[in-house]
Amino acid sequence: MEIRSKIILIYGPTASGKSDFAIKLAKKVDGEIVNADSMQVYKELKIISARPHKKEYKKIKHHLYGFWSVKKKFSTGDWLRLAKLKITDIKKRKKIPILVGGTGLYFKALTDGLVKIPNIPLKLRKKVRNLHKDLGPKKFFLRLKKLDPISINFINPLDSQRVIRAYEIKLYTKKSMYEWFKNTKSDFEKGDFFRIYIDCSRENLIKRINVRAKNMIENGAILEIKKFIKLKVSKSKTASKAIGVREIQDFLNKNIDKSELTQKISIKTRQYAKRQTTWARGHMLNWNRIKSERLNNFLKKI
Repeated sequence: MEIRSKIILIYGPTASGKSDFAIKLAKKVDGEIVNADSMQVYKELKIISARPHKKEYKKIKHHLYGFWSVKKKFSTGDWLRLAKLKITDIKKRKKIPILVGGTGLYFKALTDGLVKIPNIPLKLRKKVRNLHKDLGPKKFFLRLKKLDPISINFINPLDSQRVIRAYEIKLYTKKSMYEWFKNTKSDFEKGDFFRIYIDCSRENLIKRINVRAKNMIENGAILEIKKFIKLKVSKSKTASKAIGVREIQDFLNKNIDKSELTQKISIKTRQYAKRQTTWARGHMLNWNRIKSERLNNFLKKI
């Protein structure tokens, strides 16, 4: 299997074992790892973002982990610019770039290019989200069909996030989201990438998520969020929306006990994993799907 000349991309739902697999793969192909997870860029959110610990690096270079302040905005465009620089640098040193994470938009921006859609006013975005909530997914999708018949050919009706995005873009710009997309190009060729999607069974994933949530609480997540609260980060910032922030705040305010805290973090993480899986179904049909229990067999074939 020839992947040593490629830029390797590894995506999968949270807790599916991406980081461990990436390290094993990097050792096998002489690679270096680049973060493609929107929460693991923040230096103050090490534990709740499940950022790999430096002890786990095993002499493999890791890039774009824990380097950005939670107080500063970090966009997909920021990540793409930095990731391209890292890829270029890694390849110059005759190493293999391995990008790993669970942020689908990052991978899409890398492989397809970044769509330069005008910023949509927050007031309009809230209005669209409230409409989706009032109508429900099925009726809202029918509204989108009338507003933007082009987009429904490319969207999974169950992908609420994307359905809402298509609606607000057409409403504000008067152009279909896919009219914007077709004029967007990547700096790379399709053949430059080897794409891996880690397919973890729901049952196994739930077990892994439950263990992770418990370990987070035991390993200092509460103290981490205490420090985060002192920074007075705006609620509008991406870091404030990380799973665990609000739940730990509720615990600190004595609204829930520790067992409820662990349970709430597990539930939120499972919901997030489901959204990641939905994203993959809609955007990653051409990726190499590898069952999590077969990852070691894959490594042996390289």
